[in-house]
Amino acid sequence: VRVVVSGGGSVQAGESLKLSCAYSGDIVSIDAMGWYRQYPGKEREGVAAMISRDDRTYYGDAVKGRFTMSRDNAKNTVYLQMNDLKPEDTAVYYCAAATTYGGGLSPRFYNYWGQGTQVTVSS
Repeated sequence: VRVVVSGGGSVQAGESLKLSCAYSGDIVSIDAMGWYRQYPGKEREGVAAMISRDDRTYYGDAVKGRFTMSRDNAKNTVYLQMNDLKPEDTAVYYCAAATTYGGGLSPRFYNYWGQGTQVTVSS
């Protein structure tokens, strides 16, 4: 499975950004797709996850109500719509695919990771 992230950039607080994550390869094996972010010197933090079989979605507490994860099956792409961005959302964002998903937002289930993309939110 290959995962490629696009989007990201610099915005002002309160603005929006949309990240895209295209996946390819053995997509039938994908149990879930997830979005993560990482602050310098910190562990990766779960942002959102979507289960492949039913599109059930989980969100991290810090982004609930502001971020929305969606999927376009025709394009084999998941998205992360980020609204009302805050300076504390500034991080490197990653997309990942899990072939054996165990629930929640733990990164340990994800075995295919895309490259990170920087999101910077200025106050």
